[in-house]
Amino acid sequence: MEKEADTGVSSRTERKALEKAKILQRERERKIFRLVARVLKKPEADRSEEEAAVLLLHGETAEELCKRQVRTNVLKRKQEEMFDDADELKSKVRQLAVAVKQAKHLVVYTGAGISTAASIPDYRGPNGVWTQLQKGRTVSSSDLSKAEPTLTHMCVRMLHKEKLVQHVVSQNCDGLHLRSGLPRHALSELHGNMFIEVCTSCSPVREYVRLFDVTERTSLHRHGTCRRCSHCGSELRDTIVHFGERGTLEQPLNWKGAAEAAKMADVILCLGSSLKVLKKYACLWCMNRPASKRPKLYIVNLQWTPKDDLAELKIHGKCDEVMSLLMDELNIQIPVYDRLEDPIFSLATPLRLEEVDSHSREIISPLDGREDCLPDSREQAEEATAVQGGWFGRGYGKGRKKKKKAA
Repeated sequence: MEKEADTGVSSRTERKALEKAKILQRERERKIFRLVARVLKKPEADRSEEEAAVLLLHGETAEELCKRQVRTNVLKRKQEEMFDDADELKSKVRQLAVAVKQAKHLVVYTGAGISTAASIPDYRGPNGVWTQLQKGRTVSSSDLSKAEPTLTHMCVRMLHKEKLVQHVVSQNCDGLHLRSGLPRHALSELHGNMFIEVCTSCSPVREYVRLFDVTERTSLHRHGTCRRCSHCGSELRDTIVHFGERGTLEQPLNWKGAAEAAKMADVILCLGSSLKVLKKYACLWCMNRPASKRPKLYIVNLQWTPKDDLAELKIHGKCDEVMSLLMDELNIQIPVYDRLEDPIFSLATPLRLEEVDSHSREIISPLDGREDCLPDSREQAEEATAVQGGWFGRGYGKGRKKKKKAA
């Protein structure tokens, strides 16, 4: 028994000694990294003989730190916004106009960059949601239902009306393409629409378009909106596809329409998207075809995208400016958004009496955004100090958790 006890004590002592040795080794490595990093920050001409000897002695560490710096610099360059000068921009837009005129089946892919003019932040730009969170900053409150279709939204709608654009594939959940007047059959909202909730218990799926953001209580893997289907009584759910989820709803996602449009496309125009998510959807790019038989790709974005090397033309400019120049080249007048003609009012299903208090989001009104019958909802929206829940707030909550862990 005594021998067994001694063996147990010895084993514990050895484990503790081993753990202590590992901790000391990690601390020595950290000190070496800090020392080498300090030396590398100095210009080579200013380094002392002792510092040069440190780099020779710890060559592998110096090499690893240099590789890290290269990767950091590349990442910074990719995040930088670039602007073509006025003459170059006009020249590129003329090339784009020729492509639009000659296209037999033009498909437009849109991202958050086309909605920034409507005061909806993007994700990866200098002031984007993810960018701010990575820097440890907070995201300001935004009532996204106050946004209206931008000039780019109206241009895309007009190009479809003129039969120059056959289909629009959007990553945006803000519903602004729908509100611009773009027909639903010509639109695929791959990540959902903040104004639409559905009953998946009904067959076919029953859709309810609302005049407010239905995602107030929803988040990743939690899609119930706490309202009920007027036909079967089941709980309604939002249509948002969060990061890490796979969208299965037929509408408003319309994956079938997106895939068919991509298959027929001879030209793809990408507007305001980093393409970091869209690039993962193989069916949108026809990569199984030989390069010569794939659609010609035109990209309008201020930052680097993973598809730049495959593009016929990359335009570094703001979407509204580029589209305004394009419409001039095509000699097509840009329609002005008229709230009274917004299709969402004719599509909307009114809430039942018992559901009136089921949300605190501001309701869109056809009269300059005023909703006299819901003063309390407006006051609650104005008093909000942070984005709460929903498709936009999900990233905010995610960032806050990371920040707490880091602290």
